[in-house]
Amino acid sequence: MEFTRAESFLHEGLLQSFELTKYILKTNVYPREPTPLKELREVTTRHPGKLMSTAPDSGQLIGMLLKLINAKKTIEIGVYTGYSLLLTALSIPHDAMIIAIDPNKETYEIGLPVIQKAGVEHKINFIESQALPVLDILLQNKDNEGSFDFAFVDADKENYLNYHERLLKLVKVGGLIIFDNTLWGGTVAQPEEAVSEDRKESRRSIIEFNNSVSIDQRIEIALAPSGDGLTICRRIR
Repeated sequence: MEFTRAESFLHEGLLQSFELTKYILKTNVYPREPTPLKELREVTTRHPGKLMSTAPDSGQLIGMLLKLINAKKTIEIGVYTGYSLLLTALSIPHDAMIIAIDPNKETYEIGLPVIQKAGVEHKINFIESQALPVLDILLQNKDNEGSFDFAFVDADKENYLNYHERLLKLVKVGGLIIFDNTLWGGTVAQPEEAVSEDRKESRRSIIEFNNSVSIDQRIEIALAPSGDGLTICRRIR
């Protein structure tokens, strides 16, 4: 199995080792990656925005968590070409559903043929919109409070805390909310002057988010150094 540096674009910033990245992918991730996900990953690597895709090793962890909690009703904020969306659709039961929110339908449609081919499009309600207005509409219906099993967020970092507050009302006690990119290429541990200008604003937002959830008594948390950092929040109250 051949690897290129393009395949490790989300990993090398944290692991600082291309060889270790190759080892993880070769021995643990790629041999078990479902064919539709492999196909969508390959399609996505040809897109100029490929850095926004969920890392395959993170996807493997998310898929296991979805099955462990037997998730049936989920929300995804930030879809891009749909790698994590397809992963979720493959991991949940036939009669389960996903509300998927993204303002860019064009990138979603890049992965849509693969999703359709995998036979899971019926589980997906794609909404072309900014996420906050959709979440607020959902919260207007009291029946939606505490009705979701799982949420995954990989969107604008400046709104992570806003998403967190709304999702805590929508996800049930015992449910999971996962936020991607919470180590932001390792820059959260670097002095600000060492960070490139294009990453500083999002870095500040991620640090604020990390500090906030670390003391949030409504959740249990675990920050997994997978991909670009996954913060796993389990609602406990």
